[in-house]
Amino acid sequence: MPDYEDVTAFLGEWGPYQQRVFFLLCLSIIPNGFSGLSIVFLGDTPSHRCLVPAQENLTAAWRNHTIPLEEDNGAFALSKCSRYKLDVIQSFSERGLVPGVDVNVSNIQQEGCLDGWEYDQSIYISTIVSEWDLVCGNTWKNPLTSSLFFCGVFTGSFLSGQLSDRFGRKIVLFVTMAIQTVFTFIQVFSPSWPVFCAMFFIVGLGQISNYVAAFVLGTEIFNPTVRTAYSTAGVCLFFGLGYMLLPLAAYFIRDWRMLLLALTLPGFLYVPFWWFIPESPRWLLSQGRVDEAEAILREAAKTNNVQAPQVIFGPSKIDFKTAQREAHNICDLLRTGNIRWISVTLWMVWNVLSIAYFALSLNTSNLHGSSYFNCFLSAVIEVPAYTLSWLMFRCCSRRLCLFSTLFLGGILLLFIQLIPSDLTPVAIALEMMGKFGVTAAFAILYAYSAELYPTVLRNTAVGACSMASRVGSISAPYFIYLRSYSVALPYILIGTITALSGLLSLFLPESYGMPLPDTIAHMQSFPG
Repeated sequence: MPDYEDVTAFLGEWGPYQQRVFFLLCLSIIPNGFSGLSIVFLGDTPSHRCLVPAQENLTAAWRNHTIPLEEDNGAFALSKCSRYKLDVIQSFSERGLVPGVDVNVSNIQQEGCLDGWEYDQSIYISTIVSEWDLVCGNTWKNPLTSSLFFCGVFTGSFLSGQLSDRFGRKIVLFVTMAIQTVFTFIQVFSPSWPVFCAMFFIVGLGQISNYVAAFVLGTEIFNPTVRTAYSTAGVCLFFGLGYMLLPLAAYFIRDWRMLLLALTLPGFLYVPFWWFIPESPRWLLSQGRVDEAEAILREAAKTNNVQAPQVIFGPSKIDFKTAQREAHNICDLLRTGNIRWISVTLWMVWNVLSIAYFALSLNTSNLHGSSYFNCFLSAVIEVPAYTLSWLMFRCCSRRLCLFSTLFLGGILLLFIQLIPSDLTPVAIALEMMGKFGVTAAFAILYAYSAELYPTVLRNTAVGACSMASRVGSISAPYFIYLRSYSVALPYILIGTITALSGLLSLFLPESYGMPLPDTIAHMQSFPG
């Protein structure tokens, strides 16, 4: 029986049809690059201290002594969450006493920021932190905001894969793109933090859904050579392009609402893509919709100016697709021993890799220097990482590709704890090199996972892998939160689990040079 790639070989590898679909699908990925990590700027915490109302009748000397000094990382700085009791200070001021001369200021009783906070606006005009006071007693809300977004991504990963395998790649792609765009626009007008988080959850649901649908759609349309370029370099480089646009936009737009609005508007430009991106013929064939699959391929042949055969899918292929029409769902990923071990192993690797990638990406605002430059540097480092993953994927064992990048990233992160505190540039360089390895591994893992699973389960399987990884991304903000206990602790934990996951990846089956499986029976065997 002929393979799908053999049947459709008459289209050629890189004609106008493939070029059009390739670049349109890649362009659809760009908003995911800046929306997924926009919280780096939307939720950054400006320098702040307790507000002392202007109407308080205090002398200049006492107004300059309302905030106590506290030790912060070995240095003394103005407290962010407390002030000296204003009624006591006002009493001293009215009596003409001089702070530090007549009064020992350190003995004055302290109180919380009862009148709110004042925020430094030299970097941001506003963020969600400064607008809704997510500081001091409300600091816990900041990492929770990111985690709720990734909870939406988790939910979208669970739902979209099954919906896409049942209703088609194209419809899920465009419906979820619309969800992401519309709810991001609504988010701009959020009146409170809970409403912002609720919208952020739905945005996360749409964001991962259209990413996975576009990824799988391209994987199934292109032949092996173009598929490798698309799944490793194409999709990922355009995601990186969106990521690079984020700090550029944030640098010029310092108000969080206006920044979010600017990131939303490009989503409306994708409406015309509906008429130029086709459904997956491979998926249509697996559903028994042979006529529709043939119609798409004949239109593609016309676009490529080649002659389609009179009969594209012969009787053997039609009989084969009839066997494929058996209903499948997420439970099939655990039904047999072989697919169960592959799934569980992939889920653990995806989980760890997601922790590493998102923790390092979200940490850019905590690094020494400009948060805009650090974020841009974190985005730029992804370009050579995706390029390397494409080159490795073309000619190397999949297991070797994944192991080497994961292990490299983990070891480099572990070295950070050995760098003296006065060599900050070296520590940042090691972190970016670690991000390089993690990013390359992520690109490889997406493509590798799609190769291991069959057509009847591919979107569900990649969605389930993405869903498993979101357990990691939900916890990633809290790995960064561990900096408050020890600056080195996040790097030790992330580096260790990343290196160990590299070793775990060696147990996966090899898919290099193998055709894409169409059924569960065609899958490669789990070693041992």
